[in-house]
Amino acid sequence: MDGEILNALLKRAKGYKYKEVQEEYSVKEDGEIALTKRKVSEKYCPPDSGALKTYLELSEENELAELSDEDLEREKRRLLKELEKEENMKKNAAKDSESERR
Repeated sequence: MDGEILNALLKRAKGYKYKEVQEEYSVKEDGEIALTKRKVSEKYCPPDSGALKTYLELSEENELAELSDEDLEREKRRLLKELEKEENMKKNAAKDSESERR
């Protein structure tokens, strides 16, 4: 993923200040356009959780893309073991609650 996009997402996720410029123009009698009013105000863009979620997902993809095949295989085995442990815990909890009902 392009670093510029990740930086923009991170900025949006954290929130930031920016300046907003409003300008008004008028046409003079000779037809020339002239700036008559200029207002500069500082605004605040609050943190955005959607941008944070997207940033984290894309950052994670980058990390995974940089892993070797062996590292990916190791991570796959680790995750499968975690899932198996979780399933066993659920089964045991179901058995315990069934035993308590009797």
